[in-house]
Amino acid sequence: MVTYTDKPWLERYDNGVPASLQPYPQMTIHQFLRDAAQRNPNTPSLITSANLPVLGRVGSTMTFAELDAASDALAVALIEMGLKKGDRIAVVMPNIAHYIISFFAIVKAGGVVAATNPTYPAEKMQAQIDDCDAEIVITLSLYYTMIKEVQSRTKVKTVIAAKVKDYLPPLAKFLFTLAREKKDGHYVEKLAEGDHGFQDLLSKYAGQKPNVAVQPDDLAIFQYTGGTTGIPKAAMSQHKALVANILQCRSFLMSNETDSSSQSDSFLGAIPMFHVYGLVTVLGFATALGAPIFLVPNARDIPDVLGVIQAYKPTIFMGVPALYNAISNHPDVISGKIDLRSIRACISGSAPLPPATKREFERLSGGTLLEGFGMSEAPTVTHCNPLNGENRTSSIGLPLPDMEMRIVSLDDGETDLPIGEIGELAVHGPQLMIGYHKMPTETSNALREKDGKKWLFTGDIARMDEDGYFYIVDRKKDMALIGGYNVYPNNVEKVLAEHPAVLEVGVAAVPHPEKVGQDALKAWIVLRPGETATADELMEHAGRFLARYEVPSRYAFVEELPKTAVGKTLRRELARMEIEMREQQQAAVE
Repeated sequence: MVTYTDKPWLERYDNGVPASLQPYPQMTIHQFLRDAAQRNPNTPSLITSANLPVLGRVGSTMTFAELDAASDALAVALIEMGLKKGDRIAVVMPNIAHYIISFFAIVKAGGVVAATNPTYPAEKMQAQIDDCDAEIVITLSLYYTMIKEVQSRTKVKTVIAAKVKDYLPPLAKFLFTLAREKKDGHYVEKLAEGDHGFQDLLSKYAGQKPNVAVQPDDLAIFQYTGGTTGIPKAAMSQHKALVANILQCRSFLMSNETDSSSQSDSFLGAIPMFHVYGLVTVLGFATALGAPIFLVPNARDIPDVLGVIQAYKPTIFMGVPALYNAISNHPDVISGKIDLRSIRACISGSAPLPPATKREFERLSGGTLLEGFGMSEAPTVTHCNPLNGENRTSSIGLPLPDMEMRIVSLDDGETDLPIGEIGELAVHGPQLMIGYHKMPTETSNALREKDGKKWLFTGDIARMDEDGYFYIVDRKKDMALIGGYNVYPNNVEKVLAEHPAVLEVGVAAVPHPEKVGQDALKAWIVLRPGETATADELMEHAGRFLARYEVPSRYAFVEELPKTAVGKTLRRELARMEIEMREQQQAAVE
């Protein structure tokens, strides 16, 4: 009988994918940039673009040599400001050139990158900056005022402000200054004493290099996680963990079986890089390959995403189901005005990939859309479907090289379950975090020792089939108890998403309105443009594929679903909306 220690997934690897990459090189993450700049100094690394009236999309390019030099200069500036090895720097930026310069500068200087979602409200931003003990913040000028408002409640001493227009093409820069800089809130008349302009620092320290002995065991990032389940936690990861995962991804997706097109690959940089998904699979992966990234500051701006695809023809597109879905249903894609056929390979992560979304995007692009899985605590990928082998729908695929797996009993959290049974997924590999910042209890709950190995308990309910393909059933915290039965919202969402009128769906357990102490399932539905559906129709559809107790009896039709920055539906927010609605209804009655 097959066991997890047999690693049956190895038999399903593409030709040329190794079972192990041991020993991993003793290097830091910024060595990828150093190597790319040395090999191909004039190769484009970052492309910043804008869509102009009449002229269409225009772009500006930063080469690997220029990126290496700019991040060197900023690293020296940070050291001059007093940055010491291990100090955290908060970075508040979307996917722009400044973010990538800042990331490499911080790690070159021996610092730790604590990237923050720039769309956070002030209170949440302040809490995260304070938690990481940052004394320096690098931010886009758009957020400068907010950072200054919360600064007194943090340890921050210095703010570095960057102008979004800095790396725009010349004409786009001129038009932005003329028409949008003040109107959109980017203009800062004068920085406070002690603060610095981003470009001023690059100019002042141009040509200088940092002299810091950064080691593979040194911390590289604080990645905040847990936004969907409770208080955010800073997962602390070392350089060697990021390096390992980048090399795992490269070996798994760029095997000997992959055709020569991989030699000229380019990346769509839409998924946020302030999250490890974008950081590892776009920034890190592209830099390791020496491939260009076409930057998209806001992945929710679908016309801009499509404009970049149309103009630059990226071949690799890392994304989330909501983004692939939005692209497939955009009128310009449906009409054929926008051509997606440059895209040969995509990975979908952060949320379950509905089969309908996968089918439609692959039909329109002609490329392969692979579902994968990862966590901020294992930054970032642990599983993926093979690029050339069997790409199983609804499966997160196979463990990457050097990964070990267990499915553990939900009852005792210790007993390993037989193949095919459902339990909590636990993973072991070279890319695991070392723990959560200032949270020893949460760290001990997530990282547990067995047989001398550190295992990360993911909090995800999963199973493995006989061939070594894994399937995520749901999050432990999202499992609902309906009529005495365990119900998994993921499974219900997949079924409802197959209804032809449904664009997106979120399902969550809410307090039963009549039976005190019991839960009921509710579905929030976003309909396709021009389509209609009723609750009864959706219940009938779901009833064909689900047990009676799994079929939601309550529905809400909404314009959009609440999501995280990387596109994961916030079920906790859905439940909160339900409670708030009931309270409002009760108040109206009273």
